[in-house]
Amino acid sequence: MTSPVPGPPPGSPLTEAELSAIESTLLPALERHHLRLLAHGLRTLQLIAGRREGPPPTLEMLEAWAGRQPAIADDPVFARAFAIQLQAVGRQLTQLPGAAGPGGPLALDLPELVAWAKRQADARLG
Repeated sequence: MTSPVPGPPPGSPLTEAELSAIESTLLPALERHHLRLLAHGLRTLQLIAGRREGPPPTLEMLEAWAGRQPAIADDPVFARAFAIQLQAVGRQLTQLPGAAGPGGPLALDLPELVAWAKRQADARLG
């Protein structure tokens, strides 16, 4: 028996419907976790960039954004590490099918991320 998926925390860039869509994939727990992280990263990069198309924000933009976040602003070492992790998400998104399309990686949507995650799981298990 699985426990219900809690709603998104306040301020989450993912909606309850998006979280439910991820949970309904029937992917193994680890793949669903990675998919949630990737989707959260995509929405965060879109928020930072102020757009839903084009390339991911630069490291400088990510660092500036991280430095303005109240929860981490007082810890510049962590803020930089977090910005570097977001940059890694941007690189991963850039390598996904569909990222080379006219909208670029920030135009990817949840169904594309889910399809990619399913292909990855199938390749790993098959």
